[in-house]
Amino acid sequence: MMHEEGITMAAEEQNPEQHTPDALNAGGEQPTEQLAPPVNENFKWYIIHAYSGFERKVRESLESRISAFGLQNRIGRIMIPTEPVTELRNGKKYTIERVFLPGYVLVEMDLDNDLWHVIKNTPRVTGFLGTGDNPVALSEQEVSSILFRTDSGTNKPTMKVKFDKGEQVRINEGPFANFTGTVDDVNEDRQTLKVMVSIFGRSTPVEIEFSKVDKVEA
Repeated sequence: MMHEEGITMAAEEQNPEQHTPDALNAGGEQPTEQLAPPVNENFKWYIIHAYSGFERKVRESLESRISAFGLQNRIGRIMIPTEPVTELRNGKKYTIERVFLPGYVLVEMDLDNDLWHVIKNTPRVTGFLGTGDNPVALSEQEVSSILFRTDSGTNKPTMKVKFDKGEQVRINEGPFANFTGTVDDVNEDRQTLKVMVSIFGRSTPVEIEFSKVDKVEA
């Protein structure tokens, strides 16, 4: 269960990092055209669920545990799907790396039961993508489609649904699935909403795509 402490810190952690040439993504290298082959033929890609807004903290914790448990030969790349976004602050433009799949961290590893427990017990990790205790490995094509999402942004279909500030919506996908919240901001260009959801009595902002919410009928 998510602790209130995590919710308090999430608001700070949700601010995306400022873009720099050598901090483009998760494991250190942002793929450009295709995903490099694994260094270990036994490595497969898995998606780890993390508290939304804590993706980078989870990556740091995993890297620390890899060193502490001597897992350098069992875990490869740790990737956070991000995309460059230009923001205007005080009249100046800044390019930042924005996490576009809140709550998801991609990890390349040779998974077994012991490693499953190490990952599962990492702070702010809530589980794996899969059914019950059976994580589902992703194909190289699936991983590439996630990491190269920014290249296809201009071809993304536009949702025809119109949302208004103050409207009630229900999130239908992701770590906040089935949460109901109030639309606080609508970004028509990016096709995203900022939805305020109540968690443990605290109002928390969640940025989410139009397609991942449903209108709540009055």
